[in-house]
Amino acid sequence: MDVASADGASADGTLAETVPGSTADAEFAPRTLRIGDIELASPVVLAPMAGITNTAFRRLCREYGAGLYVTEMVTSRALVERSPKSMRIIHHEPYETPRSVQVYGVDPETIGQAVRMLVEEDRADHIDLNFGCPVPKVTRKGGGSALPWKLDLFTSIVRTAVREASRGDIPLTVKMRKGIDAEHLTYLDAGRIARDAGVAAITLHGRTTADLYSGTADWDAIARLKESLGDTVPVLGNGDIFAAEDAVEMMRTTGCDGVVIGRGCQGRPWLFGDLQNALAGRPERIRPSLGEVADAVCTHGEYLAEYYADEFYGVRDLRKHIAWYFKGYPVGGELRRSMAMVSSLAELRELLAGLDRAQPYPGADAEGSRGRTTRPKKPHLPEGWLDSRYMEDSRKAELALAELDVSGG
Repeated sequence: MDVASADGASADGTLAETVPGSTADAEFAPRTLRIGDIELASPVVLAPMAGITNTAFRRLCREYGAGLYVTEMVTSRALVERSPKSMRIIHHEPYETPRSVQVYGVDPETIGQAVRMLVEEDRADHIDLNFGCPVPKVTRKGGGSALPWKLDLFTSIVRTAVREASRGDIPLTVKMRKGIDAEHLTYLDAGRIARDAGVAAITLHGRTTADLYSGTADWDAIARLKESLGDTVPVLGNGDIFAAEDAVEMMRTTGCDGVVIGRGCQGRPWLFGDLQNALAGRPERIRPSLGEVADAVCTHGEYLAEYYADEFYGVRDLRKHIAWYFKGYPVGGELRRSMAMVSSLAELRELLAGLDRAQPYPGADAEGSRGRTTRPKKPHLPEGWLDSRYMEDSRKAELALAELDVSGG
């Protein structure tokens, strides 16, 4: 699959159309992004999402547009222990360049060992640290988005990781949230610490731990972080980018250097083609018909079967994507349910053949929020966690329990 060409049609026949009032109607300089020695043709990063951003999905997204495609998050402990699952997560195919891995951890020594392993074994061209996970079973132990509250622990982790990554000239970045809640914000302090430690870029999700995935992302916080750090380090914005125009608007209003895409691309891998066009000032957008969506679903299933080396496991993994792909399209409930229970590629192809391929792109009904949506909740934290910005020795053993194989942020 190729990105839409200038004449409004992609090389593989995917429907592309010129969007009136798009960025091409105004003066707009094409954007690139440099992270260390890595120069991206498009300032777009695929956010790590557990169970989503495996090799198959990254491959599909990459075929639509340029960017940095990050693995699912892997814990530092799992890497050091070389668990089979962690080793599969960090595996990259030869066509995947640059290779990007996200690591999560709570112990500076273990994180240092994990980063050293990635560098010495030449398993990554870029490493990201996750400080954005809001999952209660992580934050209640002080991990994830709760961790930057402890300034000394955050500083030690980032410095250690940067030091180990620099041994192989590998750029290391961090992803974080605004803070724990509106009264306990951490992002400005954490941003300065990360910059001074030598990170290559900082991503800010414009929500707190308490926000989870609710409401509207606070783009003003991204602007404040960018203003605070100036041009000393690239700042990437994350949160509520569901269309190419959202990315353009975020960069325009916040001054951020790039965007990180999470839920917005679920069931819409072609969003990366739209983003590449929009951020290059081109008006073409990919607006797939129902038949073209069906083709993407089939390709995704084939890639998953190849990734797992098992057809059944591949199509089983595809099931969770079905509702996202067909959001807004006229697909009957019975057919949706059947596709969500598919067990072979032959069955998938047979079900897809029953769709009315000529149905056009449904517009706004196919866009907007998708994936996880939640209400704000009181953060789950260790008792007394907010009493001090510094770690007590008694908490260090407790933190080790937070290193679970989960993701988010």
